[in-house]
Amino acid sequence: MNVPLQLGHSIARREDQRFLTGRGRYADNTAPADALAVLFVRSPHAHARILGIDTATALAVPGVQAIYTAQDLVADKVGHLPAISEIKDEAGNRHREPAHLPMPVGKVRHVGDIVAMIVAGTVDQARDAAELLQIDYEELPAVVTAAQALAPDAPLVHDDVPGNLMCRWGKGDGAATEAAFARAAHVTTLSIRSPRQIVHYMETRAAWSRYDAGDDLVTVTFSSQGVQIPHRLMCERVLHVPKEKLRLITEDVGGGFGPKYPIYAESTLIAWATRKLGRGLRWTCERSELALADSHARDLVATADLALDAEGRFIGLRVKAEANYGAYVSMFAPTIPTTGLAKVISGLYRIPAIRIDFDCVFSNTVPVDAIRGAGKPEALFLLERLVDLAAHETGRTPVELRWINLLRADEMPYAAASGYTYDAADCTRLFETALSAADEAGFDARRAASQAAGKRRGLGLSCHLHGTGGIADEHVVVNAEAGRLVARVGTQSQGQGHETVFAQILAAALGVPVERIEIKQGDTRSIPHGGGTGGSSSTIISGTTLKRAADVLIERGRDLAAERLETSPADIAYRDGTFEVVGTDRRVGLFELAAWKPFDGDAVFADRIDSFPTGVMVCEVEVDPETGETRIDRFLAVADCGQVVNPRLLAGQMHGGIVHGLGNAMMEEALYDEESGQLLTGTLMDYALPRADDVPSFGIETIVTLSPNNMLGFKGVGELPTNGAPAALANAVLDALRPLGVRHIDMPLTAAKVWAALQKG
Repeated sequence: MNVPLQLGHSIARREDQRFLTGRGRYADNTAPADALAVLFVRSPHAHARILGIDTATALAVPGVQAIYTAQDLVADKVGHLPAISEIKDEAGNRHREPAHLPMPVGKVRHVGDIVAMIVAGTVDQARDAAELLQIDYEELPAVVTAAQALAPDAPLVHDDVPGNLMCRWGKGDGAATEAAFARAAHVTTLSIRSPRQIVHYMETRAAWSRYDAGDDLVTVTFSSQGVQIPHRLMCERVLHVPKEKLRLITEDVGGGFGPKYPIYAESTLIAWATRKLGRGLRWTCERSELALADSHARDLVATADLALDAEGRFIGLRVKAEANYGAYVSMFAPTIPTTGLAKVISGLYRIPAIRIDFDCVFSNTVPVDAIRGAGKPEALFLLERLVDLAAHETGRTPVELRWINLLRADEMPYAAASGYTYDAADCTRLFETALSAADEAGFDARRAASQAAGKRRGLGLSCHLHGTGGIADEHVVVNAEAGRLVARVGTQSQGQGHETVFAQILAAALGVPVERIEIKQGDTRSIPHGGGTGGSSSTIISGTTLKRAADVLIERGRDLAAERLETSPADIAYRDGTFEVVGTDRRVGLFELAAWKPFDGDAVFADRIDSFPTGVMVCEVEVDPETGETRIDRFLAVADCGQVVNPRLLAGQMHGGIVHGLGNAMMEEALYDEESGQLLTGTLMDYALPRADDVPSFGIETIVTLSPNNMLGFKGVGELPTNGAPAALANAVLDALRPLGVRHIDMPLTAAKVWAALQKG
């Protein structure tokens, strides 16, 4: 459709033509054939001292070029893989962050810790060498859970971290909260354990490199959620090389969801070894390796108390939690369970007093970091289960109790007691729209029909939100050339459709066909500034900056058009891709002008990154009491994501986010043996993911309240449905089981757990 678009138009994703015809450029299948193969040898033990590594026999294997260990990193003064977010305790002390070299010195701390890097002509040669590598371990006792880590006299994951306590973190007014509980008419309490989760994206992480001896330049192409942050950290903090001596590139990415955001040991080691060898290298993470190499998430134990007055109004909330951070502090990890929970724990409700307390601990498990939702799905699961339980304990329905406590539009912006300000929302309209669209009024008849068929039907609600985040180090440049616009942005698509959405924003701002616009991302040489993509914020960060850059482009084009049309810039107007002399028929098109003299527009991010998209979900399930099997029959989601750029892509984000959340709720759980620290769910034979027949067709509706925090009113959508889906599913299942005496079941709500609860109930 070779015409200008406006925001809110649905068009198909432009990048899909490339993907569906096999022309996607993913890291593994763009690697040159002559690159040397890399194999990382990983610890089989959760906790062990490395007494020695004998590489002599392995080095003699034909094709082996080098074997590196932690001692080589120490010799080259390679630095620590740092966290870039932080939390502090009540005394103002920063979280403890022990050394995390790309290969650990002296001791391994989780199964999968890298102990050696083998470089060979082929990966099979590297495997042969790995078989002959002689590593002498002294196995040590391991701690796997937060409770084990915090136990008196527990083995220390890091000798310099007493009690395995990374940080004791708190937020909120404790005195006001305790005063609220002192006057409460009723208190509801719930304890949960949110299971550890692993993301199995379609494309595993991969990296390949090349070396330009003339410029002493290392270039690494890898699968990531943004190249600029790893580039800065590798150069400044880890490898200590000038930025012009390392170039990072990311092209197409087959799924990110958070774990492709952090700086990782593997890509850092490849950059380091490429310069040492003067040769290009390649590595692709095997599917079974992924579970030991990529960051995990969600490992949380929490207890919450909700205080209500006699009229059912929420007057206080307190949360005590233990967050398991794994063996090291990953890049964003400090703020994921802590401020991630704090941002949303007030929900869509009026709760005047809140106190949150966390014990953050190290364990002998894979480090955790952000996964879609980043601390919020488990927080909202806790809150929304509490609300349902409080409703039943006080003689109300879950719908009635929510109506009493929902925030109103005239209370926005709302300063939550957890310390965050919700920018704009119409919670009562969301709730009313969801109940109507889901035909909540007809539920009793559907429940009776299910019961007649021997099934138990339940209806679950989830009132949820997200707090957008990310890093807004954005400097957009839009180049006008003959026949096209080329825009360079610092965010990174992993399936969200940036090439489509960003082109639509430019097309609307400039009145030019979307087909004439090309979006570039993922290259530290041509795009030195950028914060990558995370926190559901790319449209806020790049979208608003693209609009500002378009405005600058028009202004610069006006000066150029005045020169071309031999008039004053004040006499030039711009409309729908054309500069014209006001009151005459003299005009020149944007692309015609650029063919005469190319020009550009640029801008830096100048808005606020934070926004609070909101949503309400209604889920209906049928549970078979004979087997515990749950079937999702109906699922309706209503979302307020601010200004919508492309409704079709928004619906796709909603579908994907809901399924991600339902997987968390129904089947996904990373399990460790609590004695040995061995991961028991390391492959897809053991770790279940949702499939098409596990979910129904979704109903998706939107309402719009514009965010006042950015010029286009955007809010973000990517994580919102993942935040709400687990609670909606759990509330539906527990609504079905409540008449049978079942009060609560922790995620994942598998058939086995449901059946076992029914036997006890």
